Amino acid sequence: YQASELIKQGRKTSTWRLNDDKDLRVNDQISFLDKVTAGDEESWVEFGDTTITSILEKRFGDLTSNNFEGSENYATNDEMIKAFQRYYGDKIDYNAPVKIIHFDPLVPDAKSAKNIGLPEEVKIYTDGGSRGNPGPSAGGFAILDMANNVVKKSGKYLGITTNNQAEYHSLKGGIEAARDLGVKRVHVFMDSLLVINQMKGIYKIKNKDLLPIHQAIKQIVSAFEEVEFTHIPREMNKLADSIVNETLDNLR
Repeated sequence: YQASELIKQGRKTSTWRLNDDKDLRVNDQISFLDKVTAGDEESWVEFGDTTITSILEKRFGDLTSNNFEGSENYATNDEMIKAFQRYYGDKIDYNAPVKIIHFDPLVPDAKSAKNIGLPEEVKIYTDGGSRGNPGPSAGGFAILDMANNVVKKSGKYLGITTNNQAEYHSLKGGIEAARDLGVKRVHVFMDSLLVINQMKGIYKIKNKDLLPIHQAIKQIVSAFEEVEFTHIPREMNKLADSIVNETLDNLR
């Protein structure tokens, strides 16, 4: 697949820029341009907008195949550099500065959801984590259809927060994404018993810092026909957990 097709399918959520002079930052809105025929500007087509979730800066010589989503797979860094030099010439060497940019998967607007076969009922797995509690934190979620196919997944760096704040932010991100997809019925799964029971009204919210985001989520939830909250063991939430850890690892 071409990179643009992988992005459209939600299978590619990162790109890289060589010798970049643009002041790109986390949470910036960016648009994608498909250069159908590179030398013919009339063939270029914008195909979606997204939000930057993290930016990692490295020397090109420090990159590995893991930094490239898609079909690229190189046995050694030398092989990778030679392959890119065939396209970019002397601009590529071991010391060339590169930005690895991670972004949210593209999401069609709600009006077009039915036209492209998006489900009306989904499962959402969410997780949040803080390395330090409070410390550097991230939230992650994965939206699956009822046959367990991934519809959308995303991770976001949250700054310095507590574990509970990160859990709530991850839930808010997943619920908002499902709403934007035009979903009607949602089954939420989290390994945070606190958040699940607070959303179900079983536990009271004693931490005032959590009250605003709790109320915001309740308002979003009211837009659905049905929302069910279920607590699951940590080992059943590995997908969302891996998104959180990948987001935090990319900050290094």
